[in-house]
Amino acid sequence: MLILAIESSCDETSAAVCEFNGDSRVIRSNIIASQIETHKLYGGVVPEIASRAHCDAISGITYEALEVAGVTLADIDAIAVTSNPGLIGALLVGVNFAKALAFANNKPLIPVNHIRGHIAANYFVHADLKPPFLALVASGGHTSLIKVTGYTDFETVGRTRDDAIGEAFDKVGRVMGLPYPGGAEMDRLATIGDSTAVKFPSAAVVGDNLDFSFSGLKTAVINHLHNLTQKGEEYSREDVAASFTRAVTTSVVKKLGMACDATGLRDIVIAGGVAANSHLRAALEDFCQKRKLKLYLPPRSLCGDNAAMIAAQGYYEYLAGVRADTSLNAKATGK
Repeated sequence: MLILAIESSCDETSAAVCEFNGDSRVIRSNIIASQIETHKLYGGVVPEIASRAHCDAISGITYEALEVAGVTLADIDAIAVTSNPGLIGALLVGVNFAKALAFANNKPLIPVNHIRGHIAANYFVHADLKPPFLALVASGGHTSLIKVTGYTDFETVGRTRDDAIGEAFDKVGRVMGLPYPGGAEMDRLATIGDSTAVKFPSAAVVGDNLDFSFSGLKTAVINHLHNLTQKGEEYSREDVAASFTRAVTTSVVKKLGMACDATGLRDIVIAGGVAANSHLRAALEDFCQKRKLKLYLPPRSLCGDNAAMIAAQGYYEYLAGVRADTSLNAKATGK
């Protein structure tokens, strides 16, 4: 089965053609048009600019994805598209393009949840991965602990109550004068910094819950930097990055451990853009090794937003009978 997938939830326009046959999952093409250079001028994603950039790119990259895959629209069995969550204007571009394409070519249309797509990216590289498992989704807009009991059965057991983990990385990086997006540079600086130089608060919400609060941690770091600046004191960006990263990773490990105890699940899946962070990957590998848990990590090339992951989840949604018609609308929220 060949699925053409469209992803436009934030600031990457992506189209992919993927082939599925039972447990065989092959990426035939996965084209991504990034807007990083555009949004770097503003220090973050500007939704209106993102939407217009999607309009400019979406048709070209879709036909490029078909060409790279060596197929035509006539060969495609279904079209999958990210319908939620994300920036509403950005989502609308992808949804309406996919609807028109599916309707004009008489193809089934499959709406896909962006978060589910991130998790499904792991299926391409881990042939043995099957539900049930516990997933940590960590990205610029989302941070969730999700109990996956089936390919289309998901239960969120923990989440951030405010900022997402990636958002916190980017905002701290911006205050330190790092270029957007700050997450990658924070990762590099943390490698050469002293993680014990500054003690920052935990992002793990106190109590019998599986939730996070990255807003308080982010604010503590920003206040620390502002206080030093106002006093005219210099600080080590490397040490701040390392200390902040340590606070993030220990918080995640703490709640992940509680989630494992609560669910009894022993297979752990990591997904989302922040899954590319080397320190988070190392902390989770160490945690799973000590607890004798099996850890599934996507390659860094599939951590960020891409259409191949939407195709992967779209395949299982298709098998479950999920279809949409021309009344499909985009939604900014996950529900």
